[in-house]
Amino acid sequence: MSVSDDRPSGFDAVPGYLDWAAFGPLSTAARDALVRDADLLSTGRGADIAAVAARAEQAQQGLGALLDAVPDEIPLHPSSTHALQQALAGLGGTVLASAAEFPSVTITLDRAAEAAAGSLVPRWISPRGARVTPDAVAGALDETVTALVVSHVDFRTGYRTDLAALREVLGPDRLLIVDAVQSFGVVDEDWAAADVVVGHGYKWMRAGRGTGFARFTARARERIRPVLSGRIGTSAAGLPTDALPDPAASSQAYAVSAPDPLAASRLAAATSEIRALGVPAVAAALGEAVDRVLDIADRRSIAVSSPRARPERAGIVVLAVADAVRCGEALADAGLRVTVRSGAVRVSPHASTPSETFARLADALDRAAEFTGS
Repeated sequence: MSVSDDRPSGFDAVPGYLDWAAFGPLSTAARDALVRDADLLSTGRGADIAAVAARAEQAQQGLGALLDAVPDEIPLHPSSTHALQQALAGLGGTVLASAAEFPSVTITLDRAAEAAAGSLVPRWISPRGARVTPDAVAGALDETVTALVVSHVDFRTGYRTDLAALREVLGPDRLLIVDAVQSFGVVDEDWAAADVVVGHGYKWMRAGRGTGFARFTARARERIRPVLSGRIGTSAAGLPTDALPDPAASSQAYAVSAPDPLAASRLAAATSEIRALGVPAVAAALGEAVDRVLDIADRRSIAVSSPRARPERAGIVVLAVADAVRCGEALADAGLRVTVRSGAVRVSPHASTPSETFARLADALDRAAEFTGS
């Protein structure tokens, strides 16, 4: 049975919404948690403030369960970009990345290299079809390479990298840094292959903005200097006044300040929902949803440029239509939300997308046949 038919309370269906790769409307659980804890913070009572502050630890525990990691490996951040800044600013050597990566990777790596004044050097690769495959990485390796930073799922092509294969190509002496924004919580993945995983709950996890996080393994902590850490990233037991304490021994060293408790509250609620259902169930239902979009496209002879095989995809389907702008307008007129980018239409359903939305998509594409090239 699909998640759409048997989802837990709050695993909401959003009619007409096919743009989860851009933004995830808040789940009922995340919205309720936000309202509840905002009310608690408004009382001014110490016990209420402490209760909301505890949501950060709850979020770390939930993320740890999904990552198969201990909570003290997981600092919370305002976004995945903030988390990537922590990872990249503390590196040295040559760092590989695709020039076609999402800007949170390319800009952050470039700025970190500028600040490093020669101790960190980006090596940009241009893999075929923007797919960071093991072969593409292997061809760029030499003794100076210390890390690869890569999106688990590419935002434009929908391609899902093989983390285990990348780990094998990199070997034990190089770090694998993974941006999991487009897959975390909805793809059944063994994250142990990565040394650093960064994510954000505002898309597929339905937790809203401000819900970034990271996981730094022990090996990552050995090799990445916590150069951007703040007062809570130290070994001090309390407020570190009149002293300059060492960085924390845990991944808390990569934190700048206390997390927003209302963001942590939403993230804790989101992870709880995903854990209640189980990532494998969510991933299976998402796979069915993508299959339905692919079938709709195939029945209308609409070209698809994103991967079809389940191991190479997550929730993104890219329709290579004749006129993406006009096609996107036609879908919008039908009450459907998608993304038009780079001359294509990106459709991204969720595990909870209702059948009515797929029927609406099929009808809208029929009416827009002159723009799809079918």
